[in-house]
Amino acid sequence: MTPGEMEMVEVFTSEGKGRGLKAAKEFWAGDVIFAEPAYAAVVFDSLTHLVCHTCFKRQEKLHRCGQCKFAHYCDRTCQKDAWLNHKHECSAIKAHGKAPNENIRLAARIMWRIEREGGGLTEGCLVSIDDLQNHVENFGEEEKKELRADVESFLNFWPPQSQQFGMQYISHIFGVINCNGFTLSDQRGLQAVGVGVFPNLCLVNHDCWPNCTVIFNNGNHEAVRSMFHTQMRIELRALGKISPGEELTVSYVDFLNVSEERRQQLQKQYYFDCTCEHCQKGIKDDLMLAVKEGENKPSQDVVKEVLQFSKDTMEKINKARSEGVYHEVVKLCRECLKKQEPVLGDTNIYLLRILSIASEVLSYLQMFEEASGYAKRMVDGYMKIYHPNNAQLGMAVMRAGVTHWHASLIEAGHSMICKAYAILLVTHGPTHPITKDLEVMRVQSEMELRMFQQNEFMYYKMREAALKNQKIQVMPEPTNEAPSGLFHTKQ
Repeated sequence: MTPGEMEMVEVFTSEGKGRGLKAAKEFWAGDVIFAEPAYAAVVFDSLTHLVCHTCFKRQEKLHRCGQCKFAHYCDRTCQKDAWLNHKHECSAIKAHGKAPNENIRLAARIMWRIEREGGGLTEGCLVSIDDLQNHVENFGEEEKKELRADVESFLNFWPPQSQQFGMQYISHIFGVINCNGFTLSDQRGLQAVGVGVFPNLCLVNHDCWPNCTVIFNNGNHEAVRSMFHTQMRIELRALGKISPGEELTVSYVDFLNVSEERRQQLQKQYYFDCTCEHCQKGIKDDLMLAVKEGENKPSQDVVKEVLQFSKDTMEKINKARSEGVYHEVVKLCRECLKKQEPVLGDTNIYLLRILSIASEVLSYLQMFEEASGYAKRMVDGYMKIYHPNNAQLGMAVMRAGVTHWHASLIEAGHSMICKAYAILLVTHGPTHPITKDLEVMRVQSEMELRMFQQNEFMYYKMREAALKNQKIQVMPEPTNEAPSGLFHTKQ
């Protein structure tokens, strides 16, 4: 955080929540309130050879560290930028014989930085690592057992020549990681690839209907002159008008759950009871649990039966997805929708979850016509539930727009791509890689729409010829990840 950005926010004691941040000036939708580089960050264990350890971008070819053979980088620039944080890690991995898990690696990176700079306030930080909450006292038996195992693994990895820390302090660092580790995504925002700690972000309290969003930006060093390079960082962006003195809030969990489920998730993961207006009043719960109205209104027993069937089907779907049996996923979705459609309302979250999976998997299988129908219904439901500038809504509308374009439904596709672009301009900003991709799609679909309106027959002929001459664009393989919370928790 720059000195200028530090003047835009103020640390204060938020009633019932502890410390918080409030605006010191007026902000408007899309404004970056502050940007913050990671205090420390690591790539997930499963992706260490596929993702750059400096900027967290997925790349086809990565350069491997010649010393430890573990760290991978885009190029010499990323490798050089990483050396300060990788130097001790590199020799420790060589001495240990192998790299430990991501939690141990992140704790070690934090400790080496504390060894260099001390645990107090560092430049650009509003709060020190020492002062962050660890919630160790709230841990259950299973969590305490995991903590003890992590501390033991850490001590086995930590070099004897480095500064030695007490057990209580090491436990504090693991506690901080457990409840404050922020999930980092690749440059397209399609996959979670790592975890980092951002102290200033930790001061921003939760609200289920927040006035800010947090976006990860991988940075850019493609410019020839290094003065134009930007570093990997998170950005806290305003979702609408924020007045001076107003508390800045973000949502730690996906809103697409009824208030009781969100509160349980927040208590389990972050150890607090949510008292936001949407939870206290159950706002939008009626939409999320909607059932068919009118003459054919189903009985409570029928609704209960369909909801249980939906939950059981979701378990089967998750199993089939994890095994990559996508045709089985489609079959399960179709069966579930047949049961749900006469009973559940258009905004019911159990229906929307199945529509989302069906449209994503069918798109991957190139069955775009059927996928587009499900995607349209999903987006219509999401628009009634989510905040109009919600980042997940923007991404969902973008995917639906691309699916419609693939299905040759150019008018609906262009409309959705434009809607998604408007949302992502606020949530991600105009220079983010995802927004740039979307701008290219918007221009292309607008050009195609004009052609379609002028001569429909010629449009389809030219589109057919163009698709024959180019490799068909395959949609990304569906992931088995549910929308994650804001902060990463160890699986």
